[in-house]
Amino acid sequence: MRTDIVHPGADKLRYEIREIVAVAKQVAEAGIPIVWENIGDPVAKGEVPPAWIRKIISDTLKEDLTFGYSPTKGLDETRAYIARERNFEEGIQITPDDILFFNGLGDAISHLYRNLNPHARILGPDPAYPTHSSSEAAHADKPHLTYHLDPENRWRPDLADMEAKLRAHKDIAGILIINPDNPTGFVYPQETIRAVVALAKKYKLFIISDEIYSNLAYEGSGMHKLASVIDGVPGIAMRGISKEFPWPGARCGWIEFYNRDKDKNFDRYAHSIVASKTLEVCSTTLPQRVLPKVMGDARYYPYLAKRTRRYERRAEYAHEILSKIPSIIVHKPQGAFYMTCVFRKGTLKKNQSLSVRNDLKKFIDLRLKGASPDKRFVYYLLASTGICVVPLSSGFNSSLQGFRFLLLEQNDARFKKTIKTIAKGIVDYLAS
Repeated sequence: MRTDIVHPGADKLRYEIREIVAVAKQVAEAGIPIVWENIGDPVAKGEVPPAWIRKIISDTLKEDLTFGYSPTKGLDETRAYIARERNFEEGIQITPDDILFFNGLGDAISHLYRNLNPHARILGPDPAYPTHSSSEAAHADKPHLTYHLDPENRWRPDLADMEAKLRAHKDIAGILIINPDNPTGFVYPQETIRAVVALAKKYKLFIISDEIYSNLAYEGSGMHKLASVIDGVPGIAMRGISKEFPWPGARCGWIEFYNRDKDKNFDRYAHSIVASKTLEVCSTTLPQRVLPKVMGDARYYPYLAKRTRRYERRAEYAHEILSKIPSIIVHKPQGAFYMTCVFRKGTLKKNQSLSVRNDLKKFIDLRLKGASPDKRFVYYLLASTGICVVPLSSGFNSSLQGFRFLLLEQNDARFKKTIKTIAKGIVDYLAS
């Protein structure tokens, strides 16, 4: 074409969590059944909304207004419900005008970075969630800036590293936390969030807190939302129903603005996000109409507690098996349904492999030219066992070598078999 039509940051948009699916499908065509441990979709793993939630949805479909537009910011009654719920918690008070709905948090993330000044950067965690890190890198057309989550310290953020990055990069305007974290399942202790807020206040920054899994934190985890500790700092919290109901296909999420009145520049930024959403008219109406009815039902939070207890039992079993392998670092998560293994330095070497059919070995090796060591392990595990996990380095834009898997399998026997197969795969691969 006579003019380059590609955005300068286009090559930084990557989502290996789904990209690996194409490779897995080729493995499946070769006759190896796939165990999908890559995408955190509870429904795909058989965990569908209970009958009472489904009835609320079906009854709501009988209401004529369900088929119309919602207001740009979201349904008035739904935003009012969320504001009331938030204001019951200790901390900041918000109004319905501080809430903005999107078609899922992927849509919200896109808007956050798209409306950010191209020279303003967001400092995010390593390992990173790729929708955030890729969107931030593409927005700036530069590598994503990160602070370390320390696997040697149960995934706590390295606050000294965080502050060093803030001093070194004057263009950092905000700090991102994901709480509970994806991919590690780490839940930020209240004192740690307070420390991040203190850094934001010291360097005149705002905070983004992705809390999509906040209601799936385990009992006793000490989960605290940003709203409870924000302390006058401008901030944005991100929530949604995809994982909670669970209803990922609804594509329904929202953001909450905190302390817009404390900083004129942040208020203008928030206004630009709202204005950009106005150009799209509105977000999907049905899930917004359903949300207060489901979350306001007396059965809702006991239902979530039952699910999180099951995830915690899965995590305990996986930790029991995998922690016996000295060559990896693994911690029991405190929330959500993900778990991460990190290979200790020096354990991954060139030419390690697992037993794989010759035709699949050629197929896999062609896709591993120049790949990171953990990606090599993941692809060999896939071709050898059919288990599809995600490498940390390329899947989560991380400096660490490791992989993430799920705690979503509903069948106990299948889950235990998967974990034991992963453990054997690690041992055999490192011994090869």
